[in-house]
Amino acid sequence: MSRDFLDLDPQNRLDPKRGRLLVSEPFLSDPYFRRTVVLLCEHNQEGSFGFVLNRYLDMDIGDLMENMPPIRTRIGIGGPVQSGNLYYLHTIGARVEGSLEVVDGVFMGGDFEQLRDLLNTEQRLGDKVRFFVGYSGWSEDQLDRELSERSWLVAEAKRRHIMDTRLNDIWGDTLRHMGREYAPLANFPDDPTLN
Repeated sequence: MSRDFLDLDPQNRLDPKRGRLLVSEPFLSDPYFRRTVVLLCEHNQEGSFGFVLNRYLDMDIGDLMENMPPIRTRIGIGGPVQSGNLYYLHTIGARVEGSLEVVDGVFMGGDFEQLRDLLNTEQRLGDKVRFFVGYSGWSEDQLDRELSERSWLVAEAKRRHIMDTRLNDIWGDTLRHMGREYAPLANFPDDPTLN
């Protein structure tokens, strides 16, 4: 690994796995994943999937699902796969049966009717749930190939980055928290030709 502070191609230190983040390289040309952060919810020999944490719809949860309380939350665009389906992460844990812990007290899925009932009776729990339309998926070996092509960096997930939809720059903030060799990437211009 280079120790050059201005190295714009630092090496991945971490392997992908459930509960880690995929941070797109600033040079990634794919318009869908450009400057995104994806929480990996599963990574195994059959493939990988997760949710983009920093893309949003301009809709309320009540526009997407019936009988939902008027909770204040931003709906994420989790990815291009099954974009007609609603998914969710939460920190309610055992209160929602069938939930799967992804990382550090952040759970995925579970009994939706139970979740809706909880939100209807305790609307203050609304900030403990993140909803996503669609998800990001990779077939067998696809993510490993993209990592070898330097499309993604892998980072440890922080609960704050996962659950707080008010953060303005999750992508840059995550890069800066990865260490000083990654920090210059956070300031790399969208279009270097205009610099």
